[in-house]
Amino acid sequence: MKKTLVSALTTALVVGAASTTFAAANPFSDVPADHWAYDAVSQLAADGVIEGYGDTTFRGNQNITRYEMAQMIAKAMAKSDVSAADKALIDKLAAEFSDELNNLGVRVSNLERNADMVKWNGQARYTYRSLRAEDANKDGHKNRKNSDKLLFRLEPSAEVNDHWHVNARLDATTEMSDDKGSGDNHDEDQVKLQRIYAQGNYGNFQTQLGKFGLYTPEQGLVFDDELSGANVSFGKDLKATLYAGRLDVSNDKGLYHKITNAAGDTVFNDDAANFQGITLQYASPASKWTGGAAYYHLNSDGFKNVTDSFNKDEKYTNGKNDEDNANIWSANLGYNFDGTSRLFAAYANNTTADNLDKSWQVLYNYKGAQAENKGTWGAYAAYRYLGTYTSIFGTEDAQVVGAKGWEVGANYAPFRNVVATAKYFNGKGIDSDRDVDTLWGRVQFFF
Repeated sequence: MKKTLVSALTTALVVGAASTTFAAANPFSDVPADHWAYDAVSQLAADGVIEGYGDTTFRGNQNITRYEMAQMIAKAMAKSDVSAADKALIDKLAAEFSDELNNLGVRVSNLERNADMVKWNGQARYTYRSLRAEDANKDGHKNRKNSDKLLFRLEPSAEVNDHWHVNARLDATTEMSDDKGSGDNHDEDQVKLQRIYAQGNYGNFQTQLGKFGLYTPEQGLVFDDELSGANVSFGKDLKATLYAGRLDVSNDKGLYHKITNAAGDTVFNDDAANFQGITLQYASPASKWTGGAAYYHLNSDGFKNVTDSFNKDEKYTNGKNDEDNANIWSANLGYNFDGTSRLFAAYANNTTADNLDKSWQVLYNYKGAQAENKGTWGAYAAYRYLGTYTSIFGTEDAQVVGAKGWEVGANYAPFRNVVATAKYFNGKGIDSDRDVDTLWGRVQFFF
């Protein structure tokens, strides 16, 4: 789910920051081929909102007049059943071409043209998680760990200028089972500034500075976290991203799985790990294929004694390894069948670790619930193998780090801006071979 929230926020920010104001005095002047409006209209055409010139194509490599562009926007404004992301594109285009739209008899309010500099999005959600793992004696009895968590989230975005925005995320959480913030199953009750960063957008070049979401192309296999530092991205269909910063690896991080050394102490005894990474990802509207590769390097005293702490015979070693680095590389490949279903696979390996050093997943996804469209739904099935020392910072919903097995899930939008999701994981510990299963559910209210 993190991926869905992060993706929705990123889309909104890029749209909001990409605008460059052009003179509109002459309604018949050409719109340059590198104008941001071409990409916006191309996206609307790809989503089926408009049809370009009327022959189901959009000739994005040719200059057109502002009057022609306004005609396309007017058609888009007439559509009522559009997604929130497409609505944001339409509003931005309408503000840019308001004079031409007024000449066509399509009115754009001053309020829309001069939108507030600060926008607020958010959600309230309830999450239930029941993790059941077989006892060490393998007598069939399973220990159960339940969590009932409420979260209230605010995500403000402030426009600085045509290229820059400042963004933040504020989370307030509470555990319903005891109305307290202490315990192994949940974070402390608090209002936490989860993210704050500046984002700059210059065509095919983007950058983020501050504390921002780190969700890499393997879809949560390696990283689904926050990074304090910077990243830069460049390219269009083939995009390269460079990262540098620090990751939280403190004991109070709140991970569901626990990693201990030979003495039985929690491994993460350091506050932060230095992090550098590079991803190279291909995704083009003209192709059904996506794919990429990545490399990440981490350094922290918290990693010492990890690689030799536990072997496959379930016996602790002497823990003499002083390695404080993690070197992880990954690759992924995806195929979009017909616009409604997708097959995706990813593999990652921590070359520094001696065991539990590999992670991989294969995922088939069909459709998906859209919060703004009542009645939409989706489902997926996946097989995951999550090595503890590769997926330390990966997504932890139904899937269990350190285990392998099947996962299925579905989501549904019963009302506008309300989404319900259910997931189930069933598998075994990679090293222990003990049964483990997880039932996970969430209801989200977006505003």
